[in-house]
Amino acid sequence: MEKRRLGKTNLMVSEIGFGGIPIQRISKEESRELIRFSIENGMNFIDTARGYTISEEYIGYAIEDIRDKVIIATKSMARDKISMEKDIEISLSNLKTNYIDIYQLHNIKDEETLKHVMSDEGALKALLDAKKQGKIGHIGITSHSLDLLEKAIEYDVFEIIMYPYNIVEDQATNLFEKAFKKDIGIIVMKPLAGGALDDATLALSYILNNKNISTVIPGMDSKNQVIENVEAASVEFDEEKQNKCKEIKKLYTESFCRRCGYCLPCPQGIDIPFSFILKGYYDRYNLKDWAIDRYKGMQKHASDCIKCGLCETKCPYSLKIRKMLEDVVETFGF
Repeated sequence: MEKRRLGKTNLMVSEIGFGGIPIQRISKEESRELIRFSIENGMNFIDTARGYTISEEYIGYAIEDIRDKVIIATKSMARDKISMEKDIEISLSNLKTNYIDIYQLHNIKDEETLKHVMSDEGALKALLDAKKQGKIGHIGITSHSLDLLEKAIEYDVFEIIMYPYNIVEDQATNLFEKAFKKDIGIIVMKPLAGGALDDATLALSYILNNKNISTVIPGMDSKNQVIENVEAASVEFDEEKQNKCKEIKKLYTESFCRRCGYCLPCPQGIDIPFSFILKGYYDRYNLKDWAIDRYKGMQKHASDCIKCGLCETKCPYSLKIRKMLEDVVETFGF
């Protein structure tokens, strides 16, 4: 598999990396065998997070004796310095390593949160200190908000950004061009649109056709998926595939949440995009228990919707959000 430069980090990463969410569904031994199989087939980039339950631990177990063969990226939802310091140490222990190549601020949603993590006692300070100490190599940021990342790339501190990009969600095209010109590495998440797309070969070839992108990280929990994804890296993205992608995009135009956040704030306090994300994990990722726990932890739920319709007036994609929230209630029961 070919490698691409991950921006100013100068790390050369496989075009397709190993997304570490789905290994929560399989055993520790199965994960070890799968991860090592992916490395043998050309993948050298592994993505995980503190929030992916046992993902870090499984990855650490899999790569402990071949640490030099992989580039590891993880991330934390910690927002203050002390919490991030603790998470960095937990990640190092879980991953059975004395350094982590990339550590990212996970899912920064708005400018207020960005300013908080970048303050003197914010999470970024812990990452900068850990970088000086050699515990982490590079600092990145992930978000589902295009506006937020537009602001984040103006700060020299971020060497990598992560954002959804796929056949349905291509709104980051201009952002990726700007980031590439600033020599910021670009990691693509949600390549299959949260499991909505079933042709992985088409989806991945579409993404890799964008040369601004450094790597894409589909989640994998079987060797067949690894093989399919590796083969996708060598597929030519021709005019026929381009036309097929246009047809798919039309199909999802009125029913797919791009997680842009323009529908917020909801007067009832519902995190509308996150509700749809969790429904996707429940329906398409076979992570029902994980999705239920996270949904229960939300302060407000889809059942709190009073059908005011304000969200729909702000949605740039004219989604029928009220109906989509009803579907969330049907899935989770409240």
